[in-house]
Amino acid sequence: MNRILLVLFIVLSIGFSINAQTVSGRVFEIQNNNKGPLIGATIKQENTTNGVVADENGQFVLELIPNKSYKIIVSFVGYENDTIDLTSSNKTDLVIIMNDQKILGEVVVKGRRKGSSISRTKTRSIVNINENELQKAACCNLSESFENSATVDVSYSDAITGAKQIQMLGLSGIYTQLLTENIPNMRGLSTPWGLGYIPGSWMSSIQVSKGTSSVINGNESMAGQINVELKKSNDGEIFFLNLYGNQMGKMEGNSNVRFNLSDKWSTAILAHVEDRPFKQDQNGDSFIDAPLISQINLFNRYRYINNAFRMQLGVKYLSENRKGGQMTFDADKPHSIENGYGIGVKTNRVEGFLKIGIISKNKDLTNIGLQNQFVIHNQTSFFGLNIYDAKQFSYYGNYMFQSYFASSKNQYTTGISIIYDDYNEVLNDSTFGRSEISIGGFFQYTYSNYNNLNIIAGIRLDNNNIYGLLFTPRLHLKYNINEQNAIRIGAGKGYRSPNLIAENTSLLATSKKIIITETPEIESSWNYGISYTSYIKINARELTITADYFRTQFINQIVVDRDNDPFIVYMYNLDGVSFSNSFQIETSYELFKNLEAKLAFRYNDVKTTISDKLIEKPLMNKFKGLLAVSYQTPYKKWQFDLNIQAIGNQRLPNTEFNPPQYQLGDYAPNYALINLQITRYIKNFDVYIGAENIGNYRQTNPIISSEDPFGEYFDSSIIWGPISGIIVYGGIRFRINPEEEE
Repeated sequence: MNRILLVLFIVLSIGFSINAQTVSGRVFEIQNNNKGPLIGATIKQENTTNGVVADENGQFVLELIPNKSYKIIVSFVGYENDTIDLTSSNKTDLVIIMNDQKILGEVVVKGRRKGSSISRTKTRSIVNINENELQKAACCNLSESFENSATVDVSYSDAITGAKQIQMLGLSGIYTQLLTENIPNMRGLSTPWGLGYIPGSWMSSIQVSKGTSSVINGNESMAGQINVELKKSNDGEIFFLNLYGNQMGKMEGNSNVRFNLSDKWSTAILAHVEDRPFKQDQNGDSFIDAPLISQINLFNRYRYINNAFRMQLGVKYLSENRKGGQMTFDADKPHSIENGYGIGVKTNRVEGFLKIGIISKNKDLTNIGLQNQFVIHNQTSFFGLNIYDAKQFSYYGNYMFQSYFASSKNQYTTGISIIYDDYNEVLNDSTFGRSEISIGGFFQYTYSNYNNLNIIAGIRLDNNNIYGLLFTPRLHLKYNINEQNAIRIGAGKGYRSPNLIAENTSLLATSKKIIITETPEIESSWNYGISYTSYIKINARELTITADYFRTQFINQIVVDRDNDPFIVYMYNLDGVSFSNSFQIETSYELFKNLEAKLAFRYNDVKTTISDKLIEKPLMNKFKGLLAVSYQTPYKKWQFDLNIQAIGNQRLPNTEFNPPQYQLGDYAPNYALINLQITRYIKNFDVYIGAENIGNYRQTNPIISSEDPFGEYFDSSIIWGPISGIIVYGGIRFRINPEEEE
């Protein structure tokens, strides 16, 4: 089988020799000495209507009309047009930097780059969240990067460990594929904790897409995909420092530095340190409201460029120690009933990656790409009297060839990929081991008429040593009705291998016993989606409206049944129907100069067959409303960011078997959250203060039977709302930009 896939890859890699004339590159703007992509810039061939729009990374590819002008004109509202003569310029990897203002008579027009936007050029509906958006909140790590998003929810998994999980399309985060720079990451043992492993100051942008994604990245995106772009060694500030603290005692420092080693080599060093050394119990249940976490996170990356050869490599190291439980628990004493209830999770993690790109000198849009990553993850932990230790080694390899048929309108990417995971887990007196390898081949065809129609059609076939052959078809289509209206349609299949203990560590912080009733099968589903985006000009400003609907239909799903026994959680394969329907509408508009507003509403209908009954999936909110307002004063001296969220009710797991004092209602109530941040810009410094959960709303009694943690009804895993009340924070950012260094 593997030989067949390799031969298929070689055959499909043979491209046609016709050399279409194309030009490609990136468009940037300079604002406040910061270089960033100019999203939506228009690139047109002179004296023609042939043109494209720069995407969320400022990138563009334009196929030139033969026997026409060899000049392109780059334009954007509020910027001077830039004309480039291609007869004296390289037609690939152009770097175009636009001025940040345009003088019209006596009027100076300045633009404010949006913090988040939907790509107008991508076939799939992709929301790009840039650094401007990330800095509208504290954004200490990835879990705190979605406050202004109606698409992604982030919540605590339990009331003790501090673990957080995302939800998309009404489904748990395990069904959303998480990538770092287009390499799958945070899988397996890191699932409960991985959102805290990516510091906010390391991120340059985040791309969020719903539904199944490209087959190039594998078959795991079932509900959506989140890609995190980290700061590079050849772009952005030379030096960056961020210091943060809040009233709960959390303190952290982030520092990034980059420099050139030679004209071909560059490097960057990113460091993150955080500590929360103080215990607090605001609700008086004898448990610490937030675990004591100390983390050291280091990342060293390198970039090499030599004509047509590109290479990136890097190593990350993380050491984290989190402690929680009762206020009286002493981690230095034996773990016993007399010492009280405590939890401890120690993690050591090493990641390494190598990416290579070879660009063809003889044919445009033709290249070879190689992605490699290894992960070593070691965890020792205890949850009360439960002991859980685990080790993971993973390797990911993706080898791609990209080119086109006849012209750049017909592009394709083909290749092979390898995923290897080795797990060793020990839960009390039980040992679990699994070695899984999946080798697959893929082919993706992309069509664009460079006018109003884009199509991406992909297939991949993987041979998994445990689950056999896995066939993954996916299709995405984008049609521009006109310049102001676009419709997108997508459909595809997805798979994922379950990791039952690692993905449900919150259940270890309960008195419940976990019983796996049968051998788990691979999870699989179909996803279908449609979205409509309209751009409406009102008073020379653009109102954006996007409405979408997605349905995920499971073929198999691991059911976590906690409704039918007060003392046992059963896990078994789906026997019946399980689905998610999600509808969302979102609009954004600049109400007046420098005052941006976003308004969104989302409704979820999620049901699963549990013990032969089709019922609502627990702990999934039915709706969410969002209002985000951002105002920046003239000359960017002050910025005010307000975020209001309305969270809908959600079904709670059945507790009717418990004694009356430990019973919960059928549904959690609706509630609202208000967040505010004020930022003062002073040359190279940003000083910010803010408050999260200004209304001080908290879930009442988040821990069932907190007074008897070793009793049979103890449960800290039914979390539907905030655990802590208002959080007041402050910090300072300092940066040195390349122009200032010179």
